[in-house]
Amino acid sequence: MRTILVVEDNAGVRDLLKEYLTEQGYRVICSNNGREGLYTARHHPPDLILLDIMMPEMDGLEFLKAFRKTSDTPIIFLTAKVMELDKVLGLELGADDYITKPFSMAELLARIRAVMRRTEGTPSRQVFEFPGLSLDREARVVKVSGKTVDLTRSEFDLLSVFLESPSRVFKRTELLDRLQEEDALASERTIDVHVRNLRSKIEEDPSQPRHIVTVFGVGYRFNPEEG
Repeated sequence: MRTILVVEDNAGVRDLLKEYLTEQGYRVICSNNGREGLYTARHHPPDLILLDIMMPEMDGLEFLKAFRKTSDTPIIFLTAKVMELDKVLGLELGADDYITKPFSMAELLARIRAVMRRTEGTPSRQVFEFPGLSLDREARVVKVSGKTVDLTRSEFDLLSVFLESPSRVFKRTELLDRLQEEDALASERTIDVHVRNLRSKIEEDPSQPRHIVTVFGVGYRFNPEEG
């Protein structure tokens, strides 16, 4: 069963979409704003996202900018805006299609099926392998020197971000945003704690890390050449 995430702040529209798409055989999960939707999409990956543009806390364009850094899950914009600029900007940021409100459910279903057909066979990368270290996103399994290690959700997600962009330097603020920590008191120091705990589990000598390297004054990066 394919999963569709509906990110829409209008409760009436959300309920209508969930009821109709469920009847069509999809599993539907909903979020009522962009920030909540981003967290849901990252931790309960859908097969397709229906995304409203005008929302509180984080609008659809902001959602798309953040989400496209880590995923190529197909996205269809739901927008009441008629300005061509908004549609073009959405497509340039990585949306796969858009449909303007009001729309018929039959047209929406056709768009969903077309986008899914078009994007089939091009799944986002799920397995990362480096010397002495591997991560399987779908199975949520990490192995060090062939042995499985247990990571918390945050540790796993943090390592996944590093492995997806080896050698790239990440600021603490960016990593915090990627993890979408629910704790309102989360800060840049939270990332330092996660990195310290992660090193204790994947580094041969955590006091002299070879995988996750500190870039002083900036943040952290993953070193793909060491194992």
